Amino acid sequence: MARFTFFVGKGGVGKTTVSSAYALHRAAAETRRRFLLLSTDPAHSLADVLQVKVGDRPIRLRAAGQLWARQLDAGRQIAKFLAGERADLLALLGKGSLFTAQELEPLLDTSLPGMAEVAALLAVDELLASRYDGVLVDTAPMGHAIRLFQMPEHFAQFLDVLELAASRDAALAEQFGGRVRREPALQRWSRMVARIESALAREGSRLVMVTTPEGFSLNQAVRAAANFANSSARQPIDEIVLNRAVVAAKHCVTCGVRAAQARDARKFLRRHFPAAKVFLGEDPGCPILGTAALRAFGAHIFQARALPSAVRKRPPKSTPVDLQRAEWPPLATPLTLTLGKGGVGKTTISAALAFHQRQTAKREMVAICSIDPAPSLDDVFLSEVCGEPQPVLGDDKLRAAEFDALSQFARWRDGLRARLTEAMTAEDRGVHIDLSLDRKFLLALLDVVPPGVDEIFAVFRILELLESDGRVVIDMAPTGHAIEVLQTPARLLTWTRLLLKTLAAHRALPMARDAAVEVATLAQKVREIAEVFCDPRRTAMMIVTLPEPLPNYETRRLLDALKELRAPVRALIVNRVLMARNNECARCKLAAEWQAFSLAQLRQQSGGGAVFIARQFDRPIAGAPALRRFTRELWRMQRS
Repeated sequence: MARFTFFVGKGGVGKTTVSSAYALHRAAAETRRRFLLLSTDPAHSLADVLQVKVGDRPIRLRAAGQLWARQLDAGRQIAKFLAGERADLLALLGKGSLFTAQELEPLLDTSLPGMAEVAALLAVDELLASRYDGVLVDTAPMGHAIRLFQMPEHFAQFLDVLELAASRDAALAEQFGGRVRREPALQRWSRMVARIESALAREGSRLVMVTTPEGFSLNQAVRAAANFANSSARQPIDEIVLNRAVVAAKHCVTCGVRAAQARDARKFLRRHFPAAKVFLGEDPGCPILGTAALRAFGAHIFQARALPSAVRKRPPKSTPVDLQRAEWPPLATPLTLTLGKGGVGKTTISAALAFHQRQTAKREMVAICSIDPAPSLDDVFLSEVCGEPQPVLGDDKLRAAEFDALSQFARWRDGLRARLTEAMTAEDRGVHIDLSLDRKFLLALLDVVPPGVDEIFAVFRILELLESDGRVVIDMAPTGHAIEVLQTPARLLTWTRLLLKTLAAHRALPMARDAAVEVATLAQKVREIAEVFCDPRRTAMMIVTLPEPLPNYETRRLLDALKELRAPVRALIVNRVLMARNNECARCKLAAEWQAFSLAQLRQQSGGGAVFIARQFDRPIAGAPALRRFTRELWRMQRS
């Protein structure tokens, strides 16, 4: 049976690089064993790192040992599962409700958000019986990696609901003197959930936390570790890779600051993770791309070898870009969304945009909300940020909130449960068995947390914030799940149309009529936010990236996806740019060369749109003084 190693961490800490380096290193060391390197992030970058074309079907890498790579296609994985289980699932759902299997089938075919984690778990179950000895998983950024480990518990709750659905036949049979055997499908699915839970538990897998010496990354690692330990898997952090660490300063001020950060980070990790083994990944000042460089990097990290010179590659030659001083862009629309790859500084840029708006528009209210499941606004504002907008930095008109989808879902569920109980209790006279079971089924179904709860409730949270006065800045989740949020309104509109059609067949029942009113109201709200997302008068998309090849690759795909969604992109903000080159420091010089190459590439990708440059600061941007310094300086790339 395959054993799993999950690489988890904040977006942008180098999970894909570290997991790939580990896979290549381990495959070379254990040549008789078969390994699969699997990416479950909706915004895959495994192919970018390996510099090999990788898809949903495993390909064998041309490297020492036996190593395959695969980027999971969530839609294909779920379709494969439904192809074999559709009939049983529809039959059980049909037994538990007033709707027939024919009425429910279109709803089952509707694509909804949150399928990435479901698909990942289905893949885990499938791979348990595969030919691989080890599966090395490059997960989505932290918030959704945590959701992955919580998902088996939600699966188990859903099976309880299906068990209740099947009990309709048992109740009716008992009423009339018959017997019904337990559904074989439920037994089969229960065994699947048990296998997945076992695979995610400590006995079947291990967690490797990847972090960097930055305070934001370290703090999130501590918060995430508590979530993993409290999940149904009760999974501790076994090993930690402190990546992108500078270990030698060599008379360089910038490297001196970063070396001190790395030393402090190692003390921090020993204090907060005393039982975990800590590995060090040195920052070479350049991207680590291709199987040969990654294998050498794996030996450096996991065998504590010196960083080989072969890893330090210079970029292709490029034409330098011209920059001119610029002002921070004002919030010209009611809604501003900041999007980008994890770890590029979306939260910092979001906070800076909101802070700058308050400095220049003294009478205007500004609200900033993070919808990332692993938010870090509190790290930027140096104060606790809760689920409802509250003043930060001593400014009553600058308000911040970190969206809690599960709490929002719980409030919505409790209100709907009360209305359903009242409506169905009044209707069950004369058909007590059927409607009492309907009530139990629907109420039990409300206890199951839907996989796309973050995306679904984020959409309504944004709409709520827009109904208040002032400007709204949304710090989005990393790319893959941010795109899911933007696609959610269209998907929900399809779902509500199908549901209204299904309810129409039961309009004689007052309960069905009440439900139809609720669904129609939902559809109206969804239609409104869908229009907002595509209206350049009301929404501006700010893309945040770094002057590095990997973020560049993802930015290109993000811009293509936003174009397809007709989303109004206002500007590209390139964060953490080295403005002054230190020619005496080899690492900084190499980093500056790669940044110059990446900026030239971004100029071509932008299509003539505005490209702003925010320089690298040696200290974290946290608190009012740091935000004030940060927003006093900005540059704009000149068009070629």
